[in-house]
Amino acid sequence: MTLFFLVLAAYLIGAIPTGVILTRLTGGEDIRNAGSGNIGATNVYRVAGRKLGVITLIGDCLKGAVPTLLAQQTFNLPATGVALVALAAFIGHCYPVYLGFKGGKGVATALGIFLVLSPLSVLCILLVFVLILWKWRYISLASISSAASIPPLVFIFERSMPLFFATLVIAGIVIWRHKGNIELLRRGTENKFNL
Repeated sequence: MTLFFLVLAAYLIGAIPTGVILTRLTGGEDIRNAGSGNIGATNVYRVAGRKLGVITLIGDCLKGAVPTLLAQQTFNLPATGVALVALAAFIGHCYPVYLGFKGGKGVATALGIFLVLSPLSVLCILLVFVLILWKWRYISLASISSAASIPPLVFIFERSMPLFFATLVIAGIVIWRHKGNIELLRRGTENKFNL
């Protein structure tokens, strides 16, 4: 019963639309109607500025990290329970009940989850992310490449099948939710990221 409520709470926390709330609170337009229409940090950064973009990134990371950390450290759940809580938080961000199940792509929330589950994996994928972003300046390409890289890293560093399978699901959803960006990359019309 405890696991059920933790999974539900993780989903509801993950579903909090950080970017939408922040842009509304600061008097900006609904982020879903601006730029790419995505509620994540990259679109907030482009539309509402660096400060709100960074705060959105941190908020979305915390939505993944906090439930996962509580499941792992406070409630001492086994790996399967931790994996379910992490998945619930991630799915909450991607398919939030508060926004009619239309959410973000999940990269920042996944980052928060993996900072708890496998910090060494995060160090490796951050290197992948930064190198690809520096070379080609496409956040989408860096995100997709990082998502594809993390399942084997989690398997190598953590040796946990529940965490590995959760990572596979998260990575698969991240890549799937970038399908529009993949098409833009294929056409050569994807927006490049400029600091």
